[in-house]
Amino acid sequence: DALEKLSLSDSSLSFEPESSSALGFGFRCGFLGLLHADIVQERLEREYNLGLISTTPTVEYKVFLNSGEVLSIKAASEFPETSKINHVEEPWILVTIVCPADYTGGIITLCQNRRAVLRKMEYPTESRVVYEYELPLAELIHNFFDELKTVSSGFASVDYEFLDYKPV
Repeated sequence: DALEKLSLSDSSLSFEPESSSALGFGFRCGFLGLLHADIVQERLEREYNLGLISTTPTVEYKVFLNSGEVLSIKAASEFPETSKINHVEEPWILVTIVCPADYTGGIITLCQNRRAVLRKMEYPTESRVVYEYELPLAELIHNFFDELKTVSSGFASVDYEFLDYKPV
């Protein structure tokens, strides 16, 4: 009820029922980012007096079975037996990073460690760099922003958009 009421005033909040063997019944929620997630959690706790447990974000994988069927998997526990799997695909995104040129080495190392593929690197001015990387979405949602802020001393900004599913 609290999520439904909150979503009336926040159209960017999305949620669906979820069940976990470890945590029981709950909801999978979609947010605009970490700040939005924190604000929604804080409002639910304060305005509706709820005690919430938030878990690590996950991505949805496409599992192509030998039978030709395609499954959308959101948790490792949902994966079928390996002998039934033809191949698995994961979502990839196009990431644009803008930062001062002084942090080029750190940005490149971070992206290489995250399975990113460099598409383009431009210098719009001699002191600023714009990078375009293709990156698995799973790599972005697991501490990418924190590591990016660390290697750039907080001066990098990032934007991303969905590209496609690619084989894992």
